[in-house]
Amino acid sequence: MNCVILQPSYIPWRGYFDQINRADVFIFYDDVQYDKHGWRNRNQIKTDQGRQWLTIPVHSGGVVEKSIPINQVEIDWSKPWNEAHWKAFTFAYKRAPFFQKYAALLESFYQRHDILLADFTIALTIALAIELGISHTRFMRSSEITVTGKKTDRLVQILTQVGASHYLSGPSARDYIENEKFAAAGISLEYIDYNYPEYPQLHPPFDPFVSILDLLFMTGPEASKYIFGKNK
Repeated sequence: MNCVILQPSYIPWRGYFDQINRADVFIFYDDVQYDKHGWRNRNQIKTDQGRQWLTIPVHSGGVVEKSIPINQVEIDWSKPWNEAHWKAFTFAYKRAPFFQKYAALLESFYQRHDILLADFTIALTIALAIELGISHTRFMRSSEITVTGKKTDRLVQILTQVGASHYLSGPSARDYIENEKFAAAGISLEYIDYNYPEYPQLHPPFDPFVSILDLLFMTGPEASKYIFGKNK
């Protein structure tokens, strides 16, 4: 059984969804320390001025002062960030061929008022995975699984608990994963190489590292072939 374990992210890029598609079980790693300058609450879209950051504000007091797990980070609703993000999508992509196809679904998310960051980002990620035609993957959260240990030991325990036989990881994990611990647990390990074709974008030159929304708005039902190599 193939398994992927990744921290929840805000409207991730297509490599994230590639990993979801390859997994029988995809585990949102939501009970590890929140990284303030990572992708948990922000991502980029493509505009006529280049990349634009969209950031979900969070209550930063506890995040700065002490370690706090991702699944306890609260959204800061003191400003209408959701309205600002929706306006940014509309402004950047109103001329995209498939913006209207996904507008109602996305707008429904930006009308929500989730307290916890992970509740919003995980729900949105699953909805986007479904739009990409991913139907076979079972989603879980690591906070639902009782394990101990840190780093590689913790990953191996999670994989053992869910009955995984094969672990898929992004290439950057080569720097810190202890391969021998997977072998000792009888779990095979595979590093994914990200290599995706270009697709039409509104504002050249091509930028491969923006949010999945760019691909969906531009290619619609054809989006999956620019990730998985074929339509789902």
